[in-house]
Amino acid sequence: MLKYVNAGIVFQEIPDEVTLFINLSNCPCRCPGCHSSYLWGDVGKPLTPVALDEFLAKYASDITCVCFMGGDSDPAAVNGLAGYLRQRYPQLKVAWYSGRTILSPAICRSRFDYIKIGPYIRHLGGLRQPTTNQRLYRIGTADELIDITSCFWNRNRLIG
Repeated sequence: MLKYVNAGIVFQEIPDEVTLFINLSNCPCRCPGCHSSYLWGDVGKPLTPVALDEFLAKYASDITCVCFMGGDSDPAAVNGLAGYLRQRYPQLKVAWYSGRTILSPAICRSRFDYIKIGPYIRHLGGLRQPTTNQRLYRIGTADELIDITSCFWNRNRLIG
């Protein structure tokens, strides 16, 4: 069962979206230098459709996207919750940040608008660094992965 530790609204995780992020615990990736090592343990509250409904009762009018941060211990559960969001809240986009190097076969791409894959590797940097190994993809109309990682680099140059 997926568990979440916290959630909030962010503006930088998914380009051009106001995103409700949900941090999932029990991360098996354990990337050296991870800024969220508190998510490695099996802690938090169960993330269920009811919990999602509670978040969205509070935030739906303020957001355009929901992003699951983690969940690599149970990609099938992430996929199921994405399907629930897609059906119940079709006006919202759905995203997933995975720390794996390849997309799990348990994931149905059509349930997502964005997927980030790749572990954090300190010397390569995160998504804002052109040297990063991580990739953020927009899911195309034919379920193809369209690499939009460079959106972060261009913003980095504009911001300074």
